Amino acid sequence: MARKKLPPIDPEQARAIGALLRGLRRAAGFRAVQDAVADPACPAARQTIYAYERGGLVPSLAQFLELVEFYALKATPGPGAKPPEDLRTQAVAAVVTALTMPCYHMTEAMRLIGRLQPPPAGRPPRKRS
Repeated sequence: MARKKLPPIDPEQARAIGALLRGLRRAAGFRAVQDAVADPACPAARQTIYAYERGGLVPSLAQFLELVEFYALKATPGPGAKPPEDLRTQAVAAVVTALTMPCYHMTEAMRLIGRLQPPPAGRPPRKRS
């Protein structure tokens, strides 16, 4: 069966996802993308991160999560980085925000899960006499 072509992603959503990543990068103490990619643990190339941050490309959900994890947990914090607790809180907010965006289809998946679930098992109905 052929794959359905996905509709193009709204440019506003792409820019919003880029802003989430840019905010996390800066909160981790990386003023420039090249500072972040200098860390060997960085999961993406400089040009790729630039494209994500400006909204030219939208990362897959897996790529987005890898970058969030890198900035919040794996990267060596740069000068001026937020405290680790604040950075992790910002990372959680970024993930929650991204999951609710239509481009990642999570709300559609949750609606489908709701439709697929069987009705709650209860007591059998009483017989009326």
